[in-house]
Amino acid sequence: MSNELLNDSPSFNDNIRTRTKQASLRVIRLYQQLPHTGEATVLGKQLLRCSTSVAANFRAACRGRSAAEWYAKLCICVEEADETLFWLELLGDAAILPKARLSELEKEYLEIVSLLASIRKKTKAKLSRHSGEK
Repeated sequence: MSNELLNDSPSFNDNIRTRTKQASLRVIRLYQQLPHTGEATVLGKQLLRCSTSVAANFRAACRGRSAAEWYAKLCICVEEADETLFWLELLGDAAILPKARLSELEKEYLEIVSLLASIRKKTKAKLSRHSGEK
């Protein structure tokens, strides 16, 4: 797979891989502290699934066999990170947890969404240029 189509460097990818994993670990700890109610369980499980999916899919993207596979996994990461934000907001809006308790995690996932969306946009442009060269 051509490095020009993938993201900048292994260390950059390692940093994002670590960041998304650490963020998902924070969500796991948050989930463990949710009240034991039906709605908290439902929202918490949704949050748990999508937050861990961000880290897992970014890891898979880094092991991708082609630029197209990298891009596809990256698209999933952006969607899952944005969904994570949604569930965090809903936990606060439904007063299941205080919004102040969620604000740092929301900020982290907003930054992750922005970062991954930027990488996705650059990757799409590189893929378009690359396919135009053929």
